[in-house]
Amino acid sequence: MTSPEITTPERTALDKALYDALNPLASALRARATGLPEERMWEAAPLEVTLSILATWKVVDAEVKHLTALAAKTAGSYGASYEQLGAAWGITRQGARKKWPDAVDKAAPGEPGESLVELCGGSATLSRDPSSGHWRWAGRAADGTHGQAASASRHATKEEAAAHAGAFLKEHAAEGS
Repeated sequence: MTSPEITTPERTALDKALYDALNPLASALRARATGLPEERMWEAAPLEVTLSILATWKVVDAEVKHLTALAAKTAGSYGASYEQLGAAWGITRQGARKKWPDAVDKAAPGEPGESLVELCGGSATLSRDPSSGHWRWAGRAADGTHGQAASASRHATKEEAAAHAGAFLKEHAAEGS
């Protein structure tokens, strides 16, 4: 997999979307830091405003790193290798292993193991029955609901169990998610 390139119009649209998303957060963070109302953010000295925006980008950067690590771990739970993660990110296998050390399931194929699926504010553990080789899931959704594969459910693959767990987590997402 090669790293995707974006076109100039796509970059322009992305920049606009990011700035549109950033402004309310920057206003809220600045209001908390200064005690001034959000609507007065732009009345400050240009240096103060630009430093507030820089500090807000730091918050966004940390969240993007968190979401990136979550995406890598999710891909790893579906069987992606460090080589595949590195290719998707445009780095080496070793670089991917260093960047996301816990992303790839260490259990060898065919061995029993567990994986975690995090979605919509909840999480579910996927586990393989060593005797039957079937996969099951159990988890807690964002709204506090506990769920698991029905006792008669036998998922042939980790992906199938993850799909069922994901549907449960999505169905029980917290309000506003």
